[in-house]
Amino acid sequence: MDAQPKAETKHEKIWTRDFILICLANFCIFLGFQMTLPTLPLFVKELGGSDQLIGVIVGIFTFSALIMRPYAGHALESKGRQFVYMFGLLIFVLSVGSFALVSSIALLLILRIVQGIGWGFSTTATGTIATDLIPPSRRGEGMGYFGLAGNLALALGPSLGLALVDQMRFSQFFLICASAGLAALILSSKIKYKKVEQSKDKTVTLKFDIFEKTAIQPSLLLFFVTFTFGGIATFLPLHAAEQEIAGIEGYFLMYAVFLLISRTFAGKIYDRRGHLYVFLPGTILIFGAMLLLAWLPSTVILLVAASLYGLGFGMIQPALQAWAVEKAPANRKGMANATFFSFFDLGVGMGAIIFGQIAFLFNYAVIYVTAAGSIFISMLLYLYLVFIAVRGKKS
Repeated sequence: MDAQPKAETKHEKIWTRDFILICLANFCIFLGFQMTLPTLPLFVKELGGSDQLIGVIVGIFTFSALIMRPYAGHALESKGRQFVYMFGLLIFVLSVGSFALVSSIALLLILRIVQGIGWGFSTTATGTIATDLIPPSRRGEGMGYFGLAGNLALALGPSLGLALVDQMRFSQFFLICASAGLAALILSSKIKYKKVEQSKDKTVTLKFDIFEKTAIQPSLLLFFVTFTFGGIATFLPLHAAEQEIAGIEGYFLMYAVFLLISRTFAGKIYDRRGHLYVFLPGTILIFGAMLLLAWLPSTVILLVAASLYGLGFGMIQPALQAWAVEKAPANRKGMANATFFSFFDLGVGMGAIIFGQIAFLFNYAVIYVTAAGSIFISMLLYLYLVFIAVRGKKS
């Protein structure tokens, strides 16, 4: 683990035609997904489902994606980037489009599992494709720009989804969500993909090879950060309503603005100074945001929390992803991304399930106190890893 400043490198081009295409495709697929996040609970209610079933349907998706990521990582190095990415996008489009035909909770649950398979393949592939297209000397900065596409969709999608379901039937709405995935599929067909590099090492891959060991440390840190997502995406609107706080749509907009601001400097800091200069400041900001959401006395505090969270996550996520792939062997970049997103999914899934139980047993405010505790654990773990790394260099 190297937290030392990095040497200055020549200024290589990031914004190539293919990089722009992968960013646009990433935005489209994330937009289609994020539009369903706050609306699926409403759909479950319409089908007669309970609050407990909402948690299961939200959580099962992430675990389905989690199981698929190791297979996607191996396929990226054997079948190629284009096959894995377009296969995942196609599964996503078909599953979300099929939501329009759902009339029972059981069928919705099955389709959510299928959707998770497509999500696991497509998002593992897209991170690897972006890594291929970004110059190594500017990987932190490039992954920041790339991550912005998905995170802007995270900011815009929920509000857009809620606005659309107020104006149309769910069957029409889900077809629109699927069309966003279809746009990603069309854009992805125009990309010139990197050819698969065959490893010189002829040893057979072990059957239980489900992660890339060089990516474990940043991925574990990411787990404790994305654990907070379930509390925001699923329960923040309910928490704000209970507190009689208006402006929940403004939360997502403010989050997007400060996420954009973070992309203008965080990646460059990572490339020049290392992850020490972005991870701790970012986690401190998110920690503060969680405490403010637990308190939540007014709309102003809601928007301040959104600003802190957007700035903090915008600093952390691309830095951790760049860290996860930079030390992996050339033929293991796909597995490194699979490992990274597996921990991402695990954090979101575990958070959604645990926060659902906390909301049932206590109240919404306790969710965000618990989320702050998760961030604090990530900070302590990071300091421990830095200490171990420094001690290892001295010995």
